[in-house]
Amino acid sequence: MCAQTRMVDLILTGGKIWLGQGLGFAEAIAFQGGKVLATGSTKEIDALRTANTQVIDLAGRLATPGLNDAHMHLLPYGTTMSEVDLRPSVAPTLDALKKALSDRAAITPKGDWIVGRGYDHFAFAEKRHPQIEELDATCPDHPVYIVRTDGHLAVANSHAFKLAGISNATPSPEGGLIEKKNGTLTGLVAETGREPLMAALPTKSVDELMVSIEKGGHDLLSYGITSCMDAAIGIRDGWTEMEAYQRAHAEGRLPLRVYGCLMGDKTRSILAKSIDSGFVTGTGDDMFRIGPVKIFTDGSAGGRTAAMKQPYLGNDPDDKGLLCIPDQTELNAMVLEAHRAGYQMAIHAIGDAAIEQVLIAYEAALADTPAPDRRHRIEHCGWLSGDQMDRMKRMHVLPVPQPSFMYWFGDLYLTVLEEARVHASHPMREWIDAGLHPSASTDCPVTEIAPMPVIYNMVTRKTKQGAVLGADQVLSMEEALHAYTWASAYAASEETIKGQLVPGQLGDVAVFDRDLFEIDAEDILNTRCDMTILDGKLAFQRT
Repeated sequence: MCAQTRMVDLILTGGKIWLGQGLGFAEAIAFQGGKVLATGSTKEIDALRTANTQVIDLAGRLATPGLNDAHMHLLPYGTTMSEVDLRPSVAPTLDALKKALSDRAAITPKGDWIVGRGYDHFAFAEKRHPQIEELDATCPDHPVYIVRTDGHLAVANSHAFKLAGISNATPSPEGGLIEKKNGTLTGLVAETGREPLMAALPTKSVDELMVSIEKGGHDLLSYGITSCMDAAIGIRDGWTEMEAYQRAHAEGRLPLRVYGCLMGDKTRSILAKSIDSGFVTGTGDDMFRIGPVKIFTDGSAGGRTAAMKQPYLGNDPDDKGLLCIPDQTELNAMVLEAHRAGYQMAIHAIGDAAIEQVLIAYEAALADTPAPDRRHRIEHCGWLSGDQMDRMKRMHVLPVPQPSFMYWFGDLYLTVLEEARVHASHPMREWIDAGLHPSASTDCPVTEIAPMPVIYNMVTRKTKQGAVLGADQVLSMEEALHAYTWASAYAASEETIKGQLVPGQLGDVAVFDRDLFEIDAEDILNTRCDMTILDGKLAFQRT
């Protein structure tokens, strides 16, 4: 059947439609059956209209393929919407943080947990974390657990430590920290040191988790994000999180497309049950597809827990961060098990020491079981050294960085690492030149879900405070949008079905209120999404 005789469900016309890198622009686009049917001039697409076709006038606005956040945490993001918001924009001082917790305590039954997310101790005048005594005084009748913005450090009060079975005598675990001063808990925990507290938190039901998926997903649609990877299914509530995704999908309550990354970590894993259930990478459909396996090998640079070969700034030569799995042989075995079972890997590694571990494990796995197009990933992949780029290229290991880190945390990085090391980090241009298709993402709720700071940093390399870090890594607007669309799909082996607006690909579109290709770079941050199309249907419209 030719295009002219098919039922056309939707037409977008009267605007500027970016089709994808190297494909140019169209004036109008037609959708049929949830997919792109045709693109072209206003006259050409108008000829496809039928009596039942919905027509939306773009009124000169820019439309692009739907954005794809290649690494964020959808379910936890939805959950944090009901937790205490401690982001610097809301709680910029220690006093504001304590007041936010106190206000929540006033409306929370005694004995129930108070959980908060997003504080940044570097934003406080004191430049320190909240302390256990402060949380005890603020919330004397509640266990308190608050997570730093990076998600790798947290602070708890005495009530919470008691419920978690942690005392002054509890040693720090392998790959983690339970901080003490003069033999007494300070309240700070990092990496695997957080796990007893996380285990003590109340578990959530499938129904509660489905609500989180819906809340988070609808918010993403309001930014033009039509696809994402939930980067750690099973991280907090185990297999129940997978059950929530399965039910949400089956009941039509999944707001956007999700590539589901499975926790396969040393202490938090749903890998065995996933294998038993036949949930291997690639299974599923266009709305929910099983993705890679997640392992943590280090922490965050801002928290000084990313594992580096050279020390952080300061006088301690041993201050090089934390390796979550110090034994290379153990990591090799974990990766090999998943690789042999057919899984893509998506291992968290920020510092070059952790990246080294991951590359060694990938080299061993691929030598054992060759898989030329498995597209193993390194999540974050911030700091490389030596021959690591060449080894990534040789194995076609994909970097999945967050330019949002450079925007939101770049100024902080300059206080913990030498300037030259910060300038060389997150090398988007070098990855592109190496053919490694770096994608774009936020790691939300580690940073805001908003995509414009991500795009802004890719085309300017500017931090929130205006510092330019690594000017030689600047991308064009087309390259930046390509990273946020096609390259993110490529990282999930879905580039043949989405990421471009060409006939046969999925009908997912973001419509912005200004032309990103024409505006001044400083105006990118003011750009907003006016409309989102998912599956050829209107999914969000700003009122």
